[in-house]
Amino acid sequence: MTMKIFAVALLALALTACESSTENGNNSNENKPATTSPAPATPAANSSPAATPASSPAASMQLKAGDKVKVTLNGSSNEATVVSVDEKAGKATVKIQGQKEDKTVALSAVSKQ
Repeated sequence: MTMKIFAVALLALALTACESSTENGNNSNENKPATTSPAPATPAANSSPAATPASSPAASMQLKAGDKVKVTLNGSSNEATVVSVDEKAGKATVKIQGQKEDKTVALSAVSKQ
């Protein structure tokens, strides 16, 4: 009998804990975008021109299709030719010498020769 009472009390406590955390989770999630949206928007507008070249040095190289580059894959440097560049995604598709397939790599892994 004591075990049944203990089990019911534990179940009630668990349900109460789940309900309160859901309400708190919703309240905290609703507050976070409201407080974080204005804060990053202001610095992002000011630091965006300065942060773009600093955050992606490969983007400042102005890669284009046909450029001969070196690509770092799995810790080794390989010679490759740029097939295409997606600056918005920060990726480049390259044809590595000696391989049949094109590889898509991050711009940070690409350097001009």
